[in-house]
Amino acid sequence: MFDLHRLRLLRELKHRGTLAAVAAALSYSPSSVSQQLSQLESEVGVPLLEPVGRRVRLTPQAEILVAHTEAVMERLERAEADIATSLTDLTGTLRVAAFQTAALTLVPVMLGLLREAHPRLRVHVTQMEPERALLALQARDFDLVVAEEYPGHPTPRPAGLEQEHLLDDPLRLALPAPPEVAGGPTATLRALAERPWVMEPEGSAARHWATTLCRAAGFEPDVRFESTDLLLHLRLVEEGHAAAFLPDLVWNGRPPTVALRRLPRGRGARTILTAARRGGGRHPAVEACRDALRQAAGA
Repeated sequence: MFDLHRLRLLRELKHRGTLAAVAAALSYSPSSVSQQLSQLESEVGVPLLEPVGRRVRLTPQAEILVAHTEAVMERLERAEADIATSLTDLTGTLRVAAFQTAALTLVPVMLGLLREAHPRLRVHVTQMEPERALLALQARDFDLVVAEEYPGHPTPRPAGLEQEHLLDDPLRLALPAPPEVAGGPTATLRALAERPWVMEPEGSAARHWATTLCRAAGFEPDVRFESTDLLLHLRLVEEGHAAAFLPDLVWNGRPPTVALRRLPRGRGARTILTAARRGGGRHPAVEACRDALRQAAGA
């Protein structure tokens, strides 16, 4: 039998990329991680790591071993969920990651509902963008992630995760003073071709979506401001410095403070979803959190 602890270290190396990252995540020294993996190689009888410059990568045999380890970890998560279901009260710590607008609007309501229904459950929340959060979920840093997908730009879905739809969040063109333009959403968007824009940073799904939308309207946006903070986007629009694309969650039930216009058909909403590891989604704490998020979304 292979040592499960060493198998988990190999799995962590696959997801985190370096021995130093594995050591930092699990509070070990890099030399201790390396020693444990060397012992696993002796148990298996084949090389599991090969040097690539100053780093190492998994051999094909190590990849096979990690795939089986994933199946074992999923079964253990199911066992943990079954044990928790057999108890009469939820305890322990639930680790949740959420992107900014969800953290500002949905998460506080979720926390209130969970505190009332399960006062002994400790919920730890981290604000993190979905691209990073989903990888961290796969590496077991979180139990549940609230993520987003923009139209035509689905979020990468790491293996071993299951996702549930939470709500559709309308997206709108936001501007300080609407141009007097005859025609529909595309014409209104095209009329802003010479205006400065605020968008999320290059490489993000939101930026890719926004740039594609402008190009489809016939212009390249003049992006003068970049930030992941949508409240900064809103402030720049309010002060007349830029146009932006803003989701309805930004308002959190309050009246809009800037002019809003519809977007072209099929481009007008992002999808908000929750993600958990396969097997972990059955844990009653994760189920309770998802239920509270659904109530928050409905409100």
